[in-house]
Amino acid sequence: MKLENVRAIVTGAASGIGRTTALELARAGACVIGGDVDLDGLKELEAESANLPGKIFGAHLDVANESMVKTFIEEAFEKLGDVNTLVNNAGILRDGLLVSRDEEGWLRKLPTAQWKRVIDVNLTGAFFMAREFVAMAMEKNISPSLIVNISSVTRSGNPGQSNYSASKAGIDAETRTWALELAPYGFRVAGIAPGLTKTPMLSHVSSEAQAEMISKIPLKRMAEPFEIWLAMRFIIECDYFTGSVIEVDGGARF
Repeated sequence: MKLENVRAIVTGAASGIGRTTALELARAGACVIGGDVDLDGLKELEAESANLPGKIFGAHLDVANESMVKTFIEEAFEKLGDVNTLVNNAGILRDGLLVSRDEEGWLRKLPTAQWKRVIDVNLTGAFFMAREFVAMAMEKNISPSLIVNISSVTRSGNPGQSNYSASKAGIDAETRTWALELAPYGFRVAGIAPGLTKTPMLSHVSSEAQAEMISKIPLKRMAEPFEIWLAMRFIIECDYFTGSVIEVDGGARF
């Protein structure tokens, strides 16, 4: 698919990888609907894209809200017409050990709400978005179409991230499953598993923890969001790529 022909929905578009993806698509002449709960961030994104060849429209979206997702998808197709690309990027962190002891010896357990919120946003939210996008694209006979899911190298497990790791492992499984299911209808489905990347999400991670993670990366640095975009661009432009997840991690395995 040529970049200038992309009509994309990008979730989590107000910052980080989603923001860079939306801007680079617009820079290439594509049109984008960026969804996020951060309305101020979306306004800044729209303003930054004002002089680009393509266009970015921001819209309020909580991917964990099923009815909001349905309405968002309907309005995206009304605004852009033949939407042919979905980037499932929205994600959150709510880290915590499964069970631990504090300094006084008291047991602490990962709260159910903390587990559930991450699964709801990162995994169920991607499911809601993909389901409604595919249904609408099939109804309108839009082909070829593409879904890109953002996973993580922590999909194989990382201490303190049982909820996040589980959600990203699930994203990987869905990527492969949807690629197999949807290929007959003209859809490609692929994923990207970034390593540690400079995004606002890291504000939830202590500097000590960040330093420890960087020490395990062979290239000894974080990724820039633009470097994740380069993998995204390959997936968009390579019409033979589907069913796999590209790791962009500096050689790290957490």
